[in-house]
Amino acid sequence: MYRLIRDLLFRLDAESAHELTVEQITRLQQIPLLMRALEWMCEAEAKPVQLLGMTFRNRIGIAAGFDKNASMMPFLAALGFGFIEVGTVTLHPQSGNPKPRLFRYPAHEAIINRMGFNNDGAAAVAERLQAWDRRVPTLVNVGKNRDVPLDAAADAYGECARILTPHADAVVVNLSSPNTPSLRDLQRPEHLEKILGAVGPALVKIAPDVDEAMLSEICDVCSKRARGMICTNTTIERPFAANEPGGLSGRPLMRRSTEVLAQVRERVGPGFPLIGVGGVFTPDDVRAKREAGADLVQVYTSFVYEGPSLPRRLAEA
Repeated sequence: MYRLIRDLLFRLDAESAHELTVEQITRLQQIPLLMRALEWMCEAEAKPVQLLGMTFRNRIGIAAGFDKNASMMPFLAALGFGFIEVGTVTLHPQSGNPKPRLFRYPAHEAIINRMGFNNDGAAAVAERLQAWDRRVPTLVNVGKNRDVPLDAAADAYGECARILTPHADAVVVNLSSPNTPSLRDLQRPEHLEKILGAVGPALVKIAPDVDEAMLSEICDVCSKRARGMICTNTTIERPFAANEPGGLSGRPLMRRSTEVLAQVRERVGPGFPLIGVGGVFTPDDVRAKREAGADLVQVYTSFVYEGPSLPRRLAEA
């Protein structure tokens, strides 16, 4: 069934298809009988995990970027995800970069995006999170507005987190999107320490495109100041011919994101919470992330290509 739906959606440009999906999901999740049926069909064998002071019913989560504005959480939980990450959310509403800004590459099971943190802003998202019963752990990913200079970033992140933290189980600091100018400079220790000081306990999502020396510096700060790390965001590398700028996600990211995850685990040692994301399509991919050091695993692009059966299939790996 999903193959047919996907074929129809893929006739639209990628962002229009996503907007249509959000619109339909928002409507469908208002039908209690449908939601109960969906939960029954998608229920996976419980494999609870204790991490970050929370109980996850399984290790598979939906990564930030799919539900930017916290509008699809009941539906995503019903599909069997063990946790949900919404956002990226900025302090003030932001329209993002000019369209077109989202591109599919089906032959490579990949996506390139240069969305630019388009979202409804912290106040609107906080209101939706407050109304959500958090039946699964819910993380909120925060970023800075495009017009905020680097020297004011810590205050912007701090204020955004202050609004959202009471309504989520954990905050994720996004310093690694390639689609906001100079954002990745905030991964440098002098900025990272200030941001974590302003935000408070948080996870840090890092880029795959950092050299070994910088990765070591990031790990050293995070191991002392952060609750955990998410490895990794999208890449600016192009393992196949594609001219569109932006961040590449999907199957081509699996190798590099897993290498970075393994390097981070070696640097931070055992016991420090790590979430692996990037190119996960199969149970073998989940196992590879786990072997590299991930406690939890997230998906995004594979969910676009594989559809609603994916969470259950991966959760039972």
